[in-house]
Amino acid sequence: MAKKNPEDYTVEEKLKNLYSLQATLTSIDEKRALRGELPLEVQDIEDELEGLKIRQEKIATEIQDYKKAIAIREAEIEEARALTDRYKTQLNDVKNNREYDTLTKEIEFQDLQIQLCDKKIKEAEKKIVERTEDLQKTRKNIEDKDAILEEKKNELEEIIDETRAEEDKLKIKAKDLEAKIESRLLSSFLRIRKNARNGLGVVYVQRDACGGCYSKIPPQRQLDIKMHKKVIVCEYCGRILVDPELAGVKIKAPEEKKPTRKTRATRKRKTEEEE
Repeated sequence: MAKKNPEDYTVEEKLKNLYSLQATLTSIDEKRALRGELPLEVQDIEDELEGLKIRQEKIATEIQDYKKAIAIREAEIEEARALTDRYKTQLNDVKNNREYDTLTKEIEFQDLQIQLCDKKIKEAEKKIVERTEDLQKTRKNIEDKDAILEEKKNELEEIIDETRAEEDKLKIKAKDLEAKIESRLLSSFLRIRKNARNGLGVVYVQRDACGGCYSKIPPQRQLDIKMHKKVIVCEYCGRILVDPELAGVKIKAPEEKKPTRKTRATRKRKTEEEE
């Protein structure tokens, strides 16, 4: 049997399909709501872990840079000492005061270079100690976050496993219903549903008001809704409106209030006066 073209459905059938789709999607939302804030918590922890790992790499790189700087300074010290020894040896062979003063200044300069390099080495060693402590703390944080993430993921997986079968069935049902709704109407419904805070794109009339925003609906518009001749949306929130009967909701008729003693006495007096 050939599938019916979505555009060939009557307005009433279209509204029924829309409301069924809304109910199915709401059930899927409820299943996902059981997961609570866990997916967001997992995502936050993963993001935090990513940041900690980047920080760990950065600290490790800084430590290596400080070690390289120390090696360079140590090499400069060795070179300065070698020059100092050479200049001291040359002092024994000076021929005039000018040569002596020049060599003396060079020796002093190399001593200053050695002192400066020693200072830079001590500063770098101090930084290495500090950054090593930071690295250890970061690694500990990563271990702690990894443990928490594993726990949260297991918890989330358990909840997903419990609801996966039902959610898959609902998704299949939703796809079947979507195939029965013309694309233009489906797009409008999905857009309304996306913008709605509670995810309701189709609602039924409750107590003469929109079931989504609870704004009052004029009697004539309510009559139009019951006629199922066209798709009607709420003037205030834009949701598609259906009557309770189409939604399969039974509305209790208002109970008649029993006349009170005072009311009965009033009626009796009016009757006597008329007679």
